[in-house]
Amino acid sequence: MIYHIRHITRLSYSAPIHESVMEVRMQPRAEGNQYFSEFALSITPRVKLTNYLDYLGNAVHHFNIPGQHQQIHLVAESTVDVKPLPLLPQALPMDAWQAVDALAVVGDFWDLLQAGPFTHPTPLLDELAAELGLASRATDPLTTVLHINRSLYAAFQYVPQSTRVDSTIDEAIALRQGVCQDFTHIMIALLRRLGIPCRYVSGYLYHRRETHDRSESDATHAWVEAFLPGLCWWGFDPTNNLVVGDRHIRVAIGRDYADVPPTKGVFQGLATSELSVSVRVSPDPIPINLDEQGLLPAIAAPPPKPAKRIDWLLQQQQQQQQ
Repeated sequence: MIYHIRHITRLSYSAPIHESVMEVRMQPRAEGNQYFSEFALSITPRVKLTNYLDYLGNAVHHFNIPGQHQQIHLVAESTVDVKPLPLLPQALPMDAWQAVDALAVVGDFWDLLQAGPFTHPTPLLDELAAELGLASRATDPLTTVLHINRSLYAAFQYVPQSTRVDSTIDEAIALRQGVCQDFTHIMIALLRRLGIPCRYVSGYLYHRRETHDRSESDATHAWVEAFLPGLCWWGFDPTNNLVVGDRHIRVAIGRDYADVPPTKGVFQGLATSELSVSVRVSPDPIPINLDEQGLLPAIAAPPPKPAKRIDWLLQQQQQQQQ
């Protein structure tokens, strides 16, 4: 399936700022059943872009705006071909747990078994694990992963803006609601608790009317990849109770969300910021619509001019994944 993606981001500041330095993770990955034929990133004010691969193989675009400005516009457009994946087996043998335990000895998986700020075990997580029957390894690894995927979908409501980009898993567990970022972090924490290596995936989901997906169609998406003996990495989407297939488009992978925000940076200035985002995924080329016109600059900005230095303020422009 070939998809066309447009991801528009507008950052507006309450007062003029200086010296924005930002990195962007919006370029789809090219591996496995997915490759991209086109990717373009345009930014206003005009900037010089550099790019590199981080240690996880994610494409990172980096830029610096040295002069005074009060808005930043980013438009990322991609064309991606995603092939269907083979069907999962119904289950794995129970002795697959021995192979799972052996992964903990392999250095390649160490980071993906450790708790992080977003996936740290808590008493509430322990209570949830007991509620879901995860106190012991009662079933094989694949059946266990599918059970967690299905159970989180059933036990939690999907409610946009019910949590923040920096919310902990305890907030979502206590509320029994959240967005895909929360579903993904909770599932990762439960899987790592069982010793299954797993990682956070940032990307997009193509919504079809007949599939009744709970996640928002005009936002980025997130899901889990678990490493299972004999299957290697496989994706699971607890927000929508899906095994990942040819509707999921992978952009970046990480230990948790902190590794993969679409935009992150710092600037000089004393200002608050407002973030506006529009995401569209379609099998057909995407024309600009009226909603997107409001996110785009009316005219191209002139080249930025140097400005006097003032104190640095840290500002992460993170887009919570829905």
